[in-house]
Amino acid sequence: MDLIDRYLNAVAAQLSQDERDDIVAELRDLILSRFEAKEVELGRTLTDDEKEAILHEIGHPLVVAARYRKGPDSLIGPELFPYWLFGVKAGLLVLLAVHAIGLFIHLISGPEDAGRAISHAFHGVFGSGLTLIGAATLAAAIFEHYGVRPKWLTQWRVKDLGAFGLSDPAVWGASVAGTDKAKQTWMPRSRKGWPGGEYLFSFLATGVFVLWWIGVIHFPRLFHVGLRGEDAVVTGAPIWTTLYGAILFYALAQMAVDLASLARPTALRMRAAAQVAIAGVGLWLTWTIFEAGHWFTLTRDGESAPIAGDWVLLDFDRLRALGDGTRDLVGVASTLSLVMTWVLAFVAVTLVFKIVANLWRVVQPEIRPAG
Repeated sequence: MDLIDRYLNAVAAQLSQDERDDIVAELRDLILSRFEAKEVELGRTLTDDEKEAILHEIGHPLVVAARYRKGPDSLIGPELFPYWLFGVKAGLLVLLAVHAIGLFIHLISGPEDAGRAISHAFHGVFGSGLTLIGAATLAAAIFEHYGVRPKWLTQWRVKDLGAFGLSDPAVWGASVAGTDKAKQTWMPRSRKGWPGGEYLFSFLATGVFVLWWIGVIHFPRLFHVGLRGEDAVVTGAPIWTTLYGAILFYALAQMAVDLASLARPTALRMRAAAQVAIAGVGLWLTWTIFEAGHWFTLTRDGESAPIAGDWVLLDFDRLRALGDGTRDLVGVASTLSLVMTWVLAFVAVTLVFKIVANLWRVVQPEIRPAG
């Protein structure tokens, strides 16, 4: 097999069957004409090195085949790349915030080796980040290949651009600090502004939860509690298996409402009605979880202690003595039981207020901006 055949076979392997023969024949004519012209110029037959030099000028087989191949020439084209970059940056910041919260909880629980906890958090961020980047790249590649262009890519408005501050770490810091900069960029609270940033943040945060809930991403140290000596492992009670589908439906419904709000950010009454329904489901879930009484089990060295609670733990005297418990397995389980009880109570109260507030928005006359 000579140089031309080897070269053309490499090109043909990258082409579809229906167009391969025509393209290879066209390239063969091009190569032979280049060889003949060079031979006329030199007045002799070309050596293999000279032939290879001409093939180098024509191009690498992969590059040459790409010129003939139908469809996009890149995985993510220049039109979609800025959106891909924004999604990756915003998603990584959400992941970083989630892991930072988990690390903080792990550190305050008193691990014997803080360095190991930080190392696990780093590896968790790295692994989850790679998964996020891979998923974003796959979605963008599908959009690019099939020419998909959602309306929010092509029919945007200047007043809707505040949400893109979500990918700015400085804005996250301002939001945590509660400064006016955060309110003026991607989390405006006024009806006069566009609340898209709030919806986008809610969509991304809930999306991270859904990916974790179905097992796509993992937070390795999330269910480990540092005690003196060996870590204790937290395992879920049967109630979480029972409510697995309901919790997944609740999260997906919230994401759907957030997407609808991004598409129609001024449809406040429609969003309020949907939030009433979702908050009602969330209140039912919270009540069901609370009534189960047993939520987790803390296990270490063959010993176990339940993380459970009831109405008795909703006592302010117990809450004031939160840090006075012992650091053994039973003491830590008791402390976590108290915390979990109050968290569920706080969530329930928040959901009630959310239902009332959104019901008020539904019955209120809609105020449209002047002009």
